[in-house]
Amino acid sequence: MAQRQDFRRIGLLVPSSSSVQERDFCRALPEDITLHVARMRLSNVESESTLRIVQEIEIESQKLADVDVDVIVFPATAPSARNGIGYDQELIKRISAASGKPATTASTALLEALHVLSAKRIALGAPWSAPVNQTVAAFLEANGVTVLAQETLGFIRNLEIGLLDPQTALDVGRRVDRPGVDAVILACGNWATFSIIDQLERELGKPVLTTNQVSLWHALKIMDRKAVGGLGVLLREHLGDAHPLRQSMSAFGAKRTFPTFT
Repeated sequence: MAQRQDFRRIGLLVPSSSSVQERDFCRALPEDITLHVARMRLSNVESESTLRIVQEIEIESQKLADVDVDVIVFPATAPSARNGIGYDQELIKRISAASGKPATTASTALLEALHVLSAKRIALGAPWSAPVNQTVAAFLEANGVTVLAQETLGFIRNLEIGLLDPQTALDVGRRVDRPGVDAVILACGNWATFSIIDQLERELGKPVLTTNQVSLWHALKIMDRKAVGGLGVLLREHLGDAHPLRQSMSAFGAKRTFPTFT
């Protein structure tokens, strides 16, 4: 019989209309880590809905605690950045107080990822509206990050975002990049991005960070897990047993045989 110490558990707090995140996380996780999901109501990505979604955060966190997860992640950038500097930490405290578990948010994970990559100037692309994107940009700026360029696709309904082809993320990433940008961020957990991260990093010669990618990375980091391939330099070189000699930007042009995400 399998023992509890033989496997670990990640809990996700996702928007109710999310159709991408379970698939992305499940396909990327090592076999000894299982995924457990709770949902909080959100249909449209707009100012009020990104604020209301967290009204359910305590009760859904308690449900994830029932299955004894090792960490709880709120992988939603706009809702976790909604109220400016420090708001992500408030949400973490609420999750942990309700569940008794370590927790993180997409915005927290993004800031930590930018720190470990020494990326201070970014370009921000997203599928949602310009006002929502400006809220995220303001959160980043308040935390000392310079946003040099922005682009949005203008979608409001989260179900529509979940149907977007990964090519849209690749195209936005190419267009929003600028000289002097340290990293390109593609925000929104319901936007399919996993399959294009490595390709875009090779093309741009710089890190590419996406909502689900940084959320997964920070959860694995909290759990002290090993490096994961196929999802960019962040998970390849900034987890667990990553070899220090591999931590070079020249790796973007190297041939790799990591798993592909389609």
